[in-house]
Amino acid sequence: MQAIEERGGNVEEQDAAKPTSERHVPVLKDRCINLLAPGFEAARSRGETPIVIDATLGMGGHSEAMLQRFPDLHLVGIDRDEEALALAGARLEPFSDRTDLVHAVYDEIEDVLADLGIAEVHGILMDLGVSSLQLDERERGFAYSYDAPLDMRMDTSRGQTAADVVNNYSEEELVRIIRKWGEEKFAGRIANRIVTARAEKPFATTGELVEQIRGVVPAAAAKSGGHPAKRTFQALRIEVNEELDVLERAIPAAVAATALGGRIVVMSYHSLEDKIVKSVFQAGSKSSAPLGFPVELEEHKPELKTLTKGTEVPTAAEIAENPRAASARLRAVERIKPRRVA
Repeated sequence: MQAIEERGGNVEEQDAAKPTSERHVPVLKDRCINLLAPGFEAARSRGETPIVIDATLGMGGHSEAMLQRFPDLHLVGIDRDEEALALAGARLEPFSDRTDLVHAVYDEIEDVLADLGIAEVHGILMDLGVSSLQLDERERGFAYSYDAPLDMRMDTSRGQTAADVVNNYSEEELVRIIRKWGEEKFAGRIANRIVTARAEKPFATTGELVEQIRGVVPAAAAKSGGHPAKRTFQALRIEVNEELDVLERAIPAAVAATALGGRIVVMSYHSLEDKIVKSVFQAGSKSSAPLGFPVELEEHKPELKTLTKGTEVPTAAEIAENPRAASARLRAVERIKPRRVA
């Protein structure tokens, strides 16, 4: 879902006029579905209807492909973006009898399933970061390549905006988030410039922010590291949407909801996301027996099996077809131990 490519305004306008299926090319679609498929088969082998959660529904590309391929599959689609839900709903209308689309954040998996009366699922897909829809709708303020209101909320119905952050956070708080979430080595300079500039006039648009960042990031650094505002925009987006806090809750929630033989597939787009996913998956894939314990008891056995060696990345052909896939990193696990039921 996340993109790091800068794109011209005419392209966005052309994309917005296209049908949803043409605007959105799902990242690593076939690989994701092939990894999830054995989990659906495990459900069928027990006489159960396979259920999958698309926890970051977006414009529904992955979901549409799964529903087309598996005629017995029931899909729960979750997204915090109401516009995305509407577009995905129209796209998935032919499968409406096999779908439940829910306006929620993906760390609310437990509550969503409880509301639907579903005890467990057989597959979960997470495609993290900002969606194609959010990038292409310029008024959302996610992109640094054109001027727009400084918003960046994935759910525009609630929460603080990026303008609230840059205008109200202290200089120390700005340094912290730009350095931590954006991994920006010029965080101090950028934060200082923001505070100085907002004293004269509060920030209202992305263009105003980009102009100030350009003024303090050395030209040489921009040449080697891409657009000078890229990391700051990433940091603000993560802060506004609490993305990493949500992810830290969502991955364990996904593990807890997955049935025996079910699978979880996660695509992340920067090291901070991948670190969280890796940590939970690795912990679940190891024995919890104390060091030197003579026998591995049943309760100590791993609950997950790793399905990918490290992270998988898109092929050159996939990146050529969809440049937004370039930074994708995929990890997948299978539940090999029955769930603990309270």
